[in-house]
Amino acid sequence: MSESSPYLAGRLLVAMPGIGDERFERAVIFLCAHNDQHAMGLTVNRPVDGLTLPDLLKRLGVASEIEAPEDLVLFGGPVERERGFVLHTDDYVSEPSSIVVGDGLMLTATRDVLEALASHDRHPRKAVMALGYAGWGAGQLENELRENVWLTCEPDEALLFGDDHEHKWSRALAKIGVSAEHLSAQAGRA
Repeated sequence: MSESSPYLAGRLLVAMPGIGDERFERAVIFLCAHNDQHAMGLTVNRPVDGLTLPDLLKRLGVASEIEAPEDLVLFGGPVERERGFVLHTDDYVSEPSSIVVGDGLMLTATRDVLEALASHDRHPRKAVMALGYAGWGAGQLENELRENVWLTCEPDEALLFGDDHEHKWSRALAKIGVSAEHLSAQAGRA
């Protein structure tokens, strides 16, 4: 995000306590897109219970050339939960399917990225698979930000790709100097 841009694509949203929607309680969401018409992001700290990347590749019939890491598949958000998205480093690009979503980051939602994840020579350096996404209509995210529903911070590889999902929320807060135990579930304005 540039200093003059009001948009937050490429940043993390960190849910405030008492968000009022259990789907987003303690959520950390990477914003892949944000403009005056919509916003779209992937929750990076909610694994799908018991679903690993090798399980998903097998279910989808993607032959693996390598022993795929036992990475958990993430619940990206409540919209289109059957659709998969891979957030990955930009050392893998599938033309024209991959789109730039941040500094050194790409998003790909086609089968070829799954084949790359199962490959020994095309695998991106870092990647995370998510099912579904979080979406906002025109002005909706801006309203939620004004109502102090979300804080924002810069992403880092540990927050995006790390496997310590339980602590990503508190680590994202700490990154912006906020202690989780000092937050109130009551939102308001000064």
